[in-house]
Amino acid sequence: MLLSEQCYKKIDRELAKYPADQRQSAVMAALAHAQVELGWISPDVMAEVADYIRMPAISVQEVATFYNMYNLKPVGKHKISVCTNLPCALSGGVRAANHLKEKLGIDFRDTTDDGAFTLVEGECMGACGDAPVMLVNDQRMCSFMSNDKIDTLVEELKK
Repeated sequence: MLLSEQCYKKIDRELAKYPADQRQSAVMAALAHAQVELGWISPDVMAEVADYIRMPAISVQEVATFYNMYNLKPVGKHKISVCTNLPCALSGGVRAANHLKEKLGIDFRDTTDDGAFTLVEGECMGACGDAPVMLVNDQRMCSFMSNDKIDTLVEELKK
C-alpha cells in the first residue's frame, strides 16, 4: 500500500458522500488526499486509487492528467503557480513570471537544484482583478505581486 490508513479514512469520508454506484465521483478528492500525503501522484498511486474506488485505472489517469492541480512528478517543497492567462498576462503576470524565473534560476515546470522551488504556469485562479496572482503549494493565494512582493515571498519561503 502506498497510501496510509489515515489517507484511506479520508478517502472513505469522500466516498460516503456518494451513492455506492457512483464511487467514481470521489476520484478528484481521493487524488487530492493522496497528493497531500505523498506530494505528487505517481502512476502507481493512480492505480491504487483506481482499485480502491473500483474504477478503471485509465479513468483515474484521465482525471489526474486533465487537471493541472495534480503533480504528476515530484515537485519542490514550494510549488509556485503563476497565472499567465490573458487577463493576468496583460496585468503583469508575464512580468511576475519572468522575475521569478530569473530570481530562482529556473523555467516553468522546473525545480531548483536544492529542491526548494518548482515553478509552474497556473490556469485562471479567479482573481483577475488582483493580478498578477500566484498560488503557493496549491493553498495560499498571493495577489498584486510586484517584484518587491515576489522577493519578499521567496525569502519567506526559504526560511
